[in-house]
Amino acid sequence: MDKDKLVAELLFPGVVPIHLEVKDLVLRKESIVTRFAPSPTGFIHLGGLFAALVSERLAHQGSGVFFLRIEDTDKKREVEDGVQKIINAVTAFGINIDEGVMSEHSEIGEYGPYKQSERKSIYAKVVKHLLENGYAYPCFCSSEDLEATRKVQEIQKIRTGYYSKWAIHRNISLEEIKENLSRGKSFVVRLKSSGDINNKFTFRDLIKGEVTLTDNDQDVVLLKSDKLPTYHFAHVVDDYFMGTTHIVRGDEWLSSLPIHLQLFKILGWRIPKYAHLSPILKLDAGVKRKLSKRKDAEAAADYYLEKGYPVEAVIEYLINIANSDFEDWKKQNPNLPNSKFEIRLDKFNKSGALLDSNKLIYISKDVIARMSPEDVYAHTLKWALDYDSLFANKLKGNRDYFLKIFAIERNISKPRKDLGMWSDVKESVFYFFEDLFKDHIINHPPSYPEIFSKKTTKEIIIDYISHYRDNFSKDEWFSALKEFSELHGFAKEVKVYKQDSSSFKGHVGDVAMILRVAITSMSKAPDLYEIMKVMGKERVKERLQFSADRI
Repeated sequence: MDKDKLVAELLFPGVVPIHLEVKDLVLRKESIVTRFAPSPTGFIHLGGLFAALVSERLAHQGSGVFFLRIEDTDKKREVEDGVQKIINAVTAFGINIDEGVMSEHSEIGEYGPYKQSERKSIYAKVVKHLLENGYAYPCFCSSEDLEATRKVQEIQKIRTGYYSKWAIHRNISLEEIKENLSRGKSFVVRLKSSGDINNKFTFRDLIKGEVTLTDNDQDVVLLKSDKLPTYHFAHVVDDYFMGTTHIVRGDEWLSSLPIHLQLFKILGWRIPKYAHLSPILKLDAGVKRKLSKRKDAEAAADYYLEKGYPVEAVIEYLINIANSDFEDWKKQNPNLPNSKFEIRLDKFNKSGALLDSNKLIYISKDVIARMSPEDVYAHTLKWALDYDSLFANKLKGNRDYFLKIFAIERNISKPRKDLGMWSDVKESVFYFFEDLFKDHIINHPPSYPEIFSKKTTKEIIIDYISHYRDNFSKDEWFSALKEFSELHGFAKEVKVYKQDSSSFKGHVGDVAMILRVAITSMSKAPDLYEIMKVMGKERVKERLQFSADRI
């Protein structure tokens, strides 16, 4: 038995190596298989959600499969319930998982296990194959050894890393290996790279196009001392055995691509297609930078759920980042779900998109405007149950009333667009409820038109209590308001007032504004007639009296 096979058996006794021709591999029938493979080390980044969305759409628009794999090999950074948090985030945004990890303790699919920590035996078999064939070797360097090497390299002003003459265990003898093992020294398994740093090659990325890369000559770690794989090794092994055809990931991994291509070639495995996403950027003091998990609250996918952005709006915003022609498509197909839009990788922004909160709000308002009153109610209640229990109780106790409120200016050709988030709802409907109204005006006293005296304002409010009729049509109500305005010295028509303003205190619009502020405490609100119809005659009169008493 040659040295390489002796070393392989010494390090992994009894392990049956996986050979280049994997005869028991279950072949995929689908032409497109994509995955999302996060680590349970914290919240899902917006960029991660973006990658998951693109991966899912790419698979499903090609009648393929999208699966969820959990890369849980970094146990030190893993957070409590990290896996479930990933699943909750993905499903909350309507991203449909076909197979893989479905909960903390369950998974579906023929290509598992889908947690890397449960795939140790697979990695060991592949590593043993690499050892037997001289593509890998054990390294017994301590962290102190590696740090000392790095310092020397820095002093000499050369590239840092474990390569060439600096790879001191690359040609370690069998006797030295046995001695280190007998002394109980831990080891990692490294790739024995045959790459040349002076070699350049081109690779076609599905988003970036033709990219020029440099050969990898680093003897990177494949298996750590705990027998768990590094990202580089696990990515290649898992994506081969799980049948992944298209890999969508952030372009921070582009520099590592030569390592992955090298491993695929050494193993003789089919190389998947890669699509490297540009980062989502933020403008900070006039400078563009990557959206940061550490600095930016809006980097977390959960942030958008907590704020109450409609899930559909967040997804449409991300699709718009992916393909800018989505906006025109949506205008032409307002009633079609966004899943009908075909994402094109060749139309992606190659340099990174700037996070635009105003754009997201614009999309959100449009999404909510298209919803029925029942849908607005259901989504608001769902949000409130998670983030505002008191408001949730009010919603549950006043369902029919809320449906009337949400119907105001909704079933028309140009529906209202004043709601951008479910967290906006409470602030937009407070004046329909006495307790919320009174709480609001403590901190936000109503501001009546200053051109009129308090006496005039109060007279109009008090007198309208007896004039208001709730059985009028909108046209009848407005005609009555004109007559009422004239009684108080205001012009019935705005154009009449403009022609002879000295003859009037103001015009009918001014009277309507006084009543609007008295009823809602706001100068801008939905249609006043509809507000009063929903409130009902008694509530309107009580509100007018309450407001008049405070002037």
